[in-house]
Amino acid sequence: MNKFLYYQYKKIHIVIAILFGSIGTLSFSPYNIWPVSIISLFGLLIISINRTIIQSIFLGFFWGLGLFGTGINWIYISITNFSNIPLIINILIITLFIIYLSLYSGLFLGLLTYFSPTVNWFKLTILSPTLWHITEFLRGWIFTGFPWLQFGYTQINGPLKCIAPLLGVDAITFILMSISGLLVYSINKYCIKSLIFSIILLLCPWPFCKWNWFILLPKKIVNIAIVQGNISPLIKWSKKSLIDILQIYFNKTIPYIGKASIIIWPESAIPDYEKFHKNFLNVLDKKMREKNSSLITGIIDINNTSQGEKIFNSAIILGEKKPYSYPTKNRYHKHHLVMFGEFIPLKNLLHSFIPIFHLPMSSFNPGNKIQESLHVKNYNITTTICYEIILGNYVQNNFKPDTHFLLTLSNDAWFGNSIGPWQHLQMASMRALELGRPLIHSTNNGITAVINANGEIISKIPQFTNDVLEIKIIPTSGITPYARFGTIPLWIIIFLLNIFTLSFLKYKIYLLKNNCL
Repeated sequence: MNKFLYYQYKKIHIVIAILFGSIGTLSFSPYNIWPVSIISLFGLLIISINRTIIQSIFLGFFWGLGLFGTGINWIYISITNFSNIPLIINILIITLFIIYLSLYSGLFLGLLTYFSPTVNWFKLTILSPTLWHITEFLRGWIFTGFPWLQFGYTQINGPLKCIAPLLGVDAITFILMSISGLLVYSINKYCIKSLIFSIILLLCPWPFCKWNWFILLPKKIVNIAIVQGNISPLIKWSKKSLIDILQIYFNKTIPYIGKASIIIWPESAIPDYEKFHKNFLNVLDKKMREKNSSLITGIIDINNTSQGEKIFNSAIILGEKKPYSYPTKNRYHKHHLVMFGEFIPLKNLLHSFIPIFHLPMSSFNPGNKIQESLHVKNYNITTTICYEIILGNYVQNNFKPDTHFLLTLSNDAWFGNSIGPWQHLQMASMRALELGRPLIHSTNNGITAVINANGEIISKIPQFTNDVLEIKIIPTSGITPYARFGTIPLWIIIFLLNIFTLSFLKYKIYLLKNNCL
């Protein structure tokens, strides 16, 4: 009977861990209930109280299953609808991926218990956010990284958003974990001071919101038209549909040539090799130049180099003063490619044993890590393609002081009517806030939107519609601390915070041993 009760007790803790992880998804877009992020992290910390290292690892792992199982299961849609993978293998792939991501929360809780088995304020307020920052860094780096569902993004509408221009989204995550630790300490030790301090820590960054790190440039206001083609992925890469796809974008664009200074098509709007469509591009380029408009479009580029044939997911410009001529230098090649989507590791081996890994355009090559801004109509645009916008360090490294606004071209049609595109847009909003620049989020089927330099969505068009978003954008200038220094100050602060705190604790122990206190 005792064994039965013991196992029931263990099951309850596993269920609690999964529930605390699951509710974390509600703090992200499209739900945007930001206080839930603190509750979820609070739950992660409190389930580790009085646990062994192994127990902590398992409970952290199950917390991760709850978070990632509810927060990224939309990846299942792209595998099911747009590949030939059998259902059972599809389920296996997404399950293994969720298990893999959950290992990091298990690692975090195991390390936390290992370094500090007992409950104390240092463990919960300094050590826990430090270890969380390190494990999240690893999650965003190993195997090209997948830094999705970082809790700092939940504060794009919360009181901690003002930290983003100073130290970036990682610092917000650090503070959220500290606040959660203070709440756990206040409950475990019945310490009202800890509760009060957690509230202060949550609210004290709010005055920074009154500080503008950017300057509006009203004299450089620009009229922009963003075309959302709403092309189904089921036909996008079909040669039979290519002419129809080009006609859709062309017809939607014609009314805005001469009306909008800059017209934007999404990622791979022209789903074929650029060199095969020189005539079409030349005609479009001429029409643009005649009426003083420019077009930014996603396209596929293929080059023969000394290392062999290279294929790039690219963005090019038409309609500038100098007539278009392939290959133009004013272009962007996507650097950070998505594993299994844009490149397949061990491709020959996988194709030999699992021929289902043959997806259209899954053999891209990465562009340079640092690239020049796109220059369009005397505007400088820091550009990313799709997944890259969630990589804060990458965007910050490519950001230039003379950047007028940010642009990301995307194709979220792979994720259907799920929460994936909303989470993607939320992370893009954080980039605008961090760098103090308006951001254009151009997608094939939504969510096409424009975000101001405060990270606020000022206009968008519905998903799954063939439509055009026309809007006037005021560029900005100025350099935020994060744009200048990136994450370096945060790493320094974390290091010094731990050194000073440990030194203080050692000094306090010394005084106690010598009866000085």
